[in-house]
Amino acid sequence: MERNHNDRKYPSIKEAKAALAEAALLNPGNWVPHSEYTAKACQAIAERCEDLNAEKAFVLGLLHDIGRYIGVVKEKHQISGYYFCMEHGWEDAARICLTHCHPTQLISINHLNWDISDTEYEFLRQFVEDAAYDDYDRLIQLCDCLAMPNGFCIIEKRFVDVGLRYGVSDHSIKAWKKVFELKKYFELKTDCSIYQLLPGVFENL
Repeated sequence: MERNHNDRKYPSIKEAKAALAEAALLNPGNWVPHSEYTAKACQAIAERCEDLNAEKAFVLGLLHDIGRYIGVVKEKHQISGYYFCMEHGWEDAARICLTHCHPTQLISINHLNWDISDTEYEFLRQFVEDAAYDDYDRLIQLCDCLAMPNGFCIIEKRFVDVGLRYGVSDHSIKAWKKVFELKKYFELKTDCSIYQLLPGVFENL
């Protein structure tokens, strides 16, 4: 795939979908439809926020897990996604690859699922802790918790799903509390329950 030469720091929807399709061929799995539903949730909420671009929100949501193209990994997908997007000139998407897992901006040294080198850990820690989060960072963090592979879901269901697969720590609980804060934040911005914007969310219970 050729480098993106426009002035934007994220790809077009067409480019993003092509990148995800290519990644899905390399590593098929539930992460692909999860990414698609995350993108749709981002778009739906962004459309209700005057200061957000719905297309950009969709693209960043679609690519947040793109690093999983390398295979079955845990936290390493953040690093691989960052470098993949940077190679294409998609700086904003690269940033999301690193920030989407860390709503508290604190990186736990005792994380249950570290599969990265010490150098990669230090890069991730410094990047996230030094970042000035904007509403795109916050939106993808929220919508990542609203999307299952088979549709939209309430936040609690996503927390249980991830917890059963990867385990739960004190750090996880802090992150969950932050996500509920993000839910309230975006409900103020949209002037409605975010669940109202996600078709089928209650049917997916």
